[in-house]
Amino acid sequence: MILVAMSDAQATAADKALETALAEAGARDPREFYRERLRDLKQANPAEYESAVAYYRGTLIPDVAGGQCDPLDAWTEYGRRLAAALAPGRTLSLDETGFAHEYDRPDRERLVLHFPDEKGARALLVGLPAALSTAQRAAYDVLVEGRQKATS
Repeated sequence: MILVAMSDAQATAADKALETALAEAGARDPREFYRERLRDLKQANPAEYESAVAYYRGTLIPDVAGGQCDPLDAWTEYGRRLAAALAPGRTLSLDETGFAHEYDRPDRERLVLHFPDEKGARALLVGLPAALSTAQRAAYDVLVEGRQKATS
């Protein structure tokens, strides 16, 4: 098991920075679905799980707490790393029209999805905009949830 030192003060500062950024952006807290992704990763690939935890403790929290990065962008990138570790594939971002773009950096206006290489696998959610457009909602419903019909 890889242990990387992370102070309680850093964790508290990082949480506060994220909560402030979430409130300012009107965004949803991504940590709940990233926790689920971590649980899946722990079961599927313990070595990648340990690597993800080490990144969290040694890079994500210190960088967010120290103000070296935008908290929302840093967490979105962490979510992308988790998805890629769980299922190798391709990460794309969908603009408000539903058009897919290569993912190169976090963009708060776009729905960010990771598409596993495994045939038939559902897309993994990486990042949500504050409000999904109709096209983004339809893509989410079909690609992530596996619904045959989009919800309105």
